[in-house]
Amino acid sequence: MDKTKVYDNNEFEEALVEQTVKEVYEILEDCGYNPVNQIVGYIISGDPGYISSHKEARKKIQAFDRNQLLAVILKRFMKK
Repeated sequence: MDKTKVYDNNEFEEALVEQTVKEVYEILEDCGYNPVNQIVGYIISGDPGYISSHKEARKKIQAFDRNQLLAVILKRFMKK
């Protein structure tokens, strides 16, 4: 471990967004909501009411710009 590792900040940020979306998805699912409909509704409208406040899901997803959320979701989809 003599070398310094350089991390790409964009990759780190995208991984954080991806993890957050997964967490929010699971929270919404646990609450009995359709997570896809709720997250899409939030991204399209910007209305935080689409996301439950249970386990701070709303706070977690609002930490990111909606465009950023959409960009990461699309990138992850296109990689598969």
